[in-house]
This record gives sequence, structure tokens and C-alpha cells, in this order.
Amino acid sequence: MAAEATALAAAGPRAGLALPRDAGWYALLLPAFLLMTVLYVAPILQVLAISVTEPAPGLGNYERLLTNPGVQRVIGTTLRICVITTAVSLLLGYALSYVVTLASPRAQRWWLLGVLVPLWISVLVRAFAWVTLLRRQGLVNEGLQSLGVIDEPLRLVWNEFGIVVGMVHYMVPYAVLPMLAAMREIDPRLLAAARSLGASRLVAFRRVFLPLSMPGLVAAGVLVFIVSLGFYITPAILGGGKTLMAAEWIKLQILDLVRWGMGAMLATVLVAAILATLAVFSRVVDLRRMFGGGR
Repeated sequence: MAAEATALAAAGPRAGLALPRDAGWYALLLPAFLLMTVLYVAPILQVLAISVTEPAPGLGNYERLLTNPGVQRVIGTTLRICVITTAVSLLLGYALSYVVTLASPRAQRWWLLGVLVPLWISVLVRAFAWVTLLRRQGLVNEGLQSLGVIDEPLRLVWNEFGIVVGMVHYMVPYAVLPMLAAMREIDPRLLAAARSLGASRLVAFRRVFLPLSMPGLVAAGVLVFIVSLGFYITPAILGGGKTLMAAEWIKLQILDLVRWGMGAMLATVLVAAILATLAVFSRVVDLRRMFGGGR
């Protein structure tokens, strides 16, 4: 016993504390975890509680998902616009990313500047700019009429078309960045090897470049779709109150009609839809690697 006591005393006061090797990392992450809990988890739980307690305890608000045509119409409109926005943004973003990848280093810097500039402009300013361009007396309609293409102004704004145009303009940079990161990792010598083996440019693109760039395409699709679900300012301005998406409908329920339970219910459904989307795609591809979380 005396020998054991002497050994413990020689080892120091920390000899009896068997701390995990990663304890230091957990300690560093603890403040961020607490901050996320206070700022995100707690409010989401509060919204969930409101959705099942207002105006009366129960699942009455969620029953409206199956029985209320207005709620179903808003959800259908939101999903339709988000899917169209995602598809168009991916198409334009992929073409732009492909051009940037094959450009010279000097040209790449200018292309990237053109991609990033829209992100520095307020979404409110961009929405009003599209209203000015697409309205009946706007530049687009007047230009088409002066060219003799149309006889009367087209309805390009205050409908779903105007909303999609504004959302695509906002989301294309978010589609470009993940795809560009994936394309830059593709060895250009692979395309040269395919061409040397007799493949045409189209075949080399379809059989070599497109499959290798698919992780970036999937990552961009997930990002664009999730962000599009929560759009508010662009649909509110370009939709003119005639086309309601989920975020604007939630605002209408809470601030105008004071129906907190209904607004909280759809907000909870949006959060659940985002988590479900991430869960589905995480089983198909490694989202951590695509978004830079690991290798």
C-alpha cells in the first residue's frame, strides 16, 4: 500500500483522472453547441409546441394538411415553384460552371466576379428591378413590341413566372459554387485521353465529365431546393400577393389573421421537409464531403 501511494504521489494529481483523448475538442465545441441550442433548437421546439397547442391542444392544425384546400394549394405551389427553380438554376449553373472550368485563369477570375456580384446586391433591390423589367410597360414588353414579336404586353410579373425568374436569378450563384468546386477536381487529362481514344467532344463529356461532376450537381440541387423553400421577399414582390408560397402564407397567418397555430404548423412542416430532404440525399451521396465536411 505504501508503495502504491508513493507511485501515485510521484505520478502527480492527474494520474487518477482518465480523460478521453478528444475531451479537449468537445470542450471547444461546447460553446458553439450551447449557442446553436439557444438560437435554433429552442425556438424550433417552441414553434412545434405552438403548433399543437394553439388554438386548442391537439393535432387539429395538422389535420388541415389533409382537409383544407387552401393549405394544400399553398404547399403544392411552393413545391412546384421550388422544383422549377431548382431545375432551371441547375441547368444554367452547370453550363456556367463548365465554361468557367475550361476558361483560362485570367478569364476565370472575371467569370467568378460576375457570379458573385449578384450576391452583393440586396434581394429587395433585385426583386424591384425585375418588376421594372417585366411589368406591362417594362423594358422587356416594350422591346418585344417594338420588334413586332408581340402585339400586346405579356403577363410576365405578379404570377408564378415572375417568381421563378426572380428566384432563379438569386439561386444561380448558389448552384454554381458547389458544381464549380466539383468540376475543378476533375483532371483535364481524362478528357484528353478520351479524345485520343476516338471519343467526340459530346461523348467525352457524357461518358467522362458528366459522371465525375455529378456529386457537385447533387449538392447544388439539394442546396438550391432547401433555400428555395424558405423564400419570402422575392415571391411577395414578384407574386403581387396573387401567388402565395409557404413563407408568405405563414406571415399572413401570424401577422394578419393572428392564427399562430396554423402558421407554426406550416413552419414545422417546412423544417421537417428540409430535414427529410437531407436525410434522403445523405443515403444516396456523402453530403459531408460534397459540402466540405470531410474526405
